Amino acid sequence: MKRFMLNSLCLMVLSLSMAQTTINSEERKKALDHLKETQSELLSTVKGLNDAQLNYKADETSWSIAECMEHIAISEKNIIGMVHVSLKEDADPSKRSEVAMDDQQILSLITSREQKVQTRKEFEPTNSFGGYDETVKAFKERRKSNMKFLKTSEEDLRNHYMQFPFGLIDSYQGILFMSGHTQRHTDQIKEIIESDGFPG
Repeated sequence: MKRFMLNSLCLMVLSLSMAQTTINSEERKKALDHLKETQSELLSTVKGLNDAQLNYKADETSWSIAECMEHIAISEKNIIGMVHVSLKEDADPSKRSEVAMDDQQILSLITSREQKVQTRKEFEPTNSFGGYDETVKAFKERRKSNMKFLKTSEEDLRNHYMQFPFGLIDSYQGILFMSGHTQRHTDQIKEIIESDGFPG
């Protein structure tokens, strides 16, 4: 009987510890919903576009829709890679006060088309997937994998961190940033579609 009670107590302590070091159900749902919504909106926006439309550029310095899609797919891999790297470090609750923004501020920053950002070289489109269809396939596979990670992860996403140019964010916010990044470039694609010279 004593052994049973001791085992039960250990399980309770373990469960409490897990509850304190993982994101809560509301946070998990919020990020998953945003990942689903941004994927759905992106794919519906580009659905049915022909080659001329996918490769149209407003000018020599602008990206085409195909290039935007490649950038999104590359970022999907690179940003989650940064999240996984952050999780290799020890969790550090003492750094919470150094986090630069709350969740909504992160989403507002990355989705704002008024905030212009210079893309790092490793995120630039270079036809790395071999074609548009392959790019879309890569994005879908990576988004599916990233959502699976978020659904099942017991990692302490709030007490691991990533350094961005605008400041320190936690690893959960890194996932929100990735999802918001998809929204940002979906809006860019919509701007291309609505531009005067866009092929009919």
